[in-house]
Amino acid sequence: MRRKLYLFDFDGTLTNVDSLFDFLKFSFPSEYNRIFRKHFISFVLTKLKITDAAQAKEAFIADFLQGKSRKELEQLAQAYFRAKKDVILRDKAKKYVEAINNYHDKFIVSASVDIWLQPFADYFGCGLICTQAEYDERDVFTGKFASENCNYQQKKIRIEKEIDLSLYDEILAFGDTKGDAAMLSLATEPHFRFFE
Repeated sequence: MRRKLYLFDFDGTLTNVDSLFDFLKFSFPSEYNRIFRKHFISFVLTKLKITDAAQAKEAFIADFLQGKSRKELEQLAQAYFRAKKDVILRDKAKKYVEAINNYHDKFIVSASVDIWLQPFADYFGCGLICTQAEYDERDVFTGKFASENCNYQQKKIRIEKEIDLSLYDEILAFGDTKGDAAMLSLATEPHFRFFE
């Protein structure tokens, strides 16, 4: 049997939402709008390529989650997963990932953060390559990322670093934006907006 590697972007590919905003809005409904307004200008500036997207994202997430323990964040992530799994996952994508033979390997590769992605990766039996949260010696989230923002070229860099691509006869990659282009370039079978 030919061994296949499956690489899935998460937001917009497996889901119909941007999970960063959706997770924070779900977890902090009373604070979300106030904090979003505070960061709105920085989001506009990142769209205009004036400021760094990773820094804006890090600051936004930190305003909600900095100082929370890993256990607290895991509880928030599990609550989000249980409530939203059947709402945000595209039905076609869910069925496709679940049907992949266990002989083959599958990974979620995402710019979103491991805090809320891990339950989805566990559910699908996927490896997870994504932006990683940084914790201090007390296991408290520092508000910083422990890795580069896993988007654009970083997706390709992280995949090549963490997976031995020579083990696979075929590489299937699934994405929905230009942030996935570098990942798709690794594939023998690239798919763009396949589940829409």
